[in-house]
Amino acid sequence: MEIHVVRPGDTLWSIAFAYQTTIEAIRETNGLTSDLLMPGLALYVPAPATLPVRYVRIQQGDSLAKLARKWQSTIPLLLQSNPNISPTNLSIGNVLAIPSPVRYPIRTIGFIDAFDPASIPAILEEPSSSLTYGAVFTYAALPDGGLSEVEDEELIEELVRRDIDPLMVVSNYAEGTFSPELAENVLQPEARNNLINRIVETIEEKGYKGVSLDFEFIPPSSREAFTTFAQELKAAIGNLLLHINVFAKSEDMPDNPFSGAFDYLAIGAAADLVTILTYDYGYTEGPPDPIAPIGWVEDIVRYAASLIPESKLTIAIALFGYDWPGTSAADTTGTATALSALAAQQKALDNYTVIEYDQEAQSPYYTYTSNGQERTVWFEDVRSISVKYQLLEAYQLAGAAYWRIGYDFPQNWAYVEKNMAVLKTI
Repeated sequence: MEIHVVRPGDTLWSIAFAYQTTIEAIRETNGLTSDLLMPGLALYVPAPATLPVRYVRIQQGDSLAKLARKWQSTIPLLLQSNPNISPTNLSIGNVLAIPSPVRYPIRTIGFIDAFDPASIPAILEEPSSSLTYGAVFTYAALPDGGLSEVEDEELIEELVRRDIDPLMVVSNYAEGTFSPELAENVLQPEARNNLINRIVETIEEKGYKGVSLDFEFIPPSSREAFTTFAQELKAAIGNLLLHINVFAKSEDMPDNPFSGAFDYLAIGAAADLVTILTYDYGYTEGPPDPIAPIGWVEDIVRYAASLIPESKLTIAIALFGYDWPGTSAADTTGTATALSALAAQQKALDNYTVIEYDQEAQSPYYTYTSNGQERTVWFEDVRSISVKYQLLEAYQLAGAAYWRIGYDFPQNWAYVEKNMAVLKTI
C-alpha cells in the first residue's frame, strides 16, 4: 500500500498504472463511487509489492544492520524509507520507518451504537477483522445505581460470531448528553455499590467479556470517588477486562471541569486498558479546527505514558469529521455537524473542492459554499491517521479505540489490515 495525494491531471487510470494495480482496487480501498478526483485527495493505493511498515525508535547500540536483521528487512530498504538519516550515526530517540513483514501487534476497541440493531451486520462487515473488542454503547447509570435497559442480545451474538469480544459500556449518559450531576450522584457509596452489583449481574446474564467505563464531564470534586469506583469494579469483575476512557490532558489540573476528575496514575493501576480521548480538539461548539492535531496528540501521549503503562494505553482515533458554518472564529454562526470520514471526502468531490493539508497539524480540511454560506470541513484521511499509528507504535502503546463503528472510513481499515496485527482473544 502507498499513499498518493492527487495532483492536477491525475486520473484513476494513471494512478493505477503507476502503482501496478487496478482502478477497481483503488475505488474499493478508498470508498470512491466514481472516477472523479480532486487535487489534494489522499488515496491509499493497493501496491501489491510493498511491505508493511514498522515505526521504531532508535535505541542505544542500534545500527542499520541490527535493525534490518531484527525486522527481517534490508539496509537498502531502510535507506530508501529514511533518506535523511546518516547510516553511520543514528540519532538515539529518532523514529525510523522500517519496511518489514512483521506487523505491529495491537488491541483495538470499536464503539458500537446499540440503538439501531438492524444496522449491525452491515456496519460490522468491513471492520470486523480489525477489532479486538466491540464496546456496546450504552448502559446508562441511574441515580440510585440502577442501569438502563438495552436490547443488545443480537448485537452480542453478532460480535461473538465475528470473533470480537463484547464489552459493556457503562456511562453517565442521560437525555442525549453526559450528565455531571448523574456522575456525582451515582458515585456516592451506596449508589456506587448498587451500580457495581448491577454491572456484575448484567455481565453474567448477557455474556459480556468486560466493561468499558465512559463517564464524561465528571465534576472534579468526584475525582477520588471515580478512582474508588474503578478499583471496586475491577475487584468485582476479576479476570474480565476493565477498560476506562479518560479525557485528554498533558498535565494534571485537578480542578479542570473536563479532565480534573481523571487521576491517570490511579486509573492506570486499576484498569486493564485505558483510552485517552484524543479527538475533539476541534469540537462542534467551537470554531473550525483540526479534529486531532498531531502535536497535541503527542503531548497527551507523552504525559499519559509517564503515568500509565504503555501496555495498557490506547489512543482514540476519530472515524469522523466536522462541518462548520463558517471559516474562522469570527464568522462561525452555529455548531458543526458530524459526518463520517468517507462522507467528508465525498462532500469535497461533490463540491469540486480542492482538499488542503495542514502540515503542522497533519490534518486535511477544505472550504466550500452552500446556500451562499462558506463552510469548513476538518476530517481525517489516510495521511492523518497514518501519523497517529506511527506515534502509537513509536511509543509502544497497546492499540487504538474508534468512535464510532458505522462512520464509514475504508482507508482506516485498509491501513490497519496492511500494517497492524490485530490481536483476537476469542
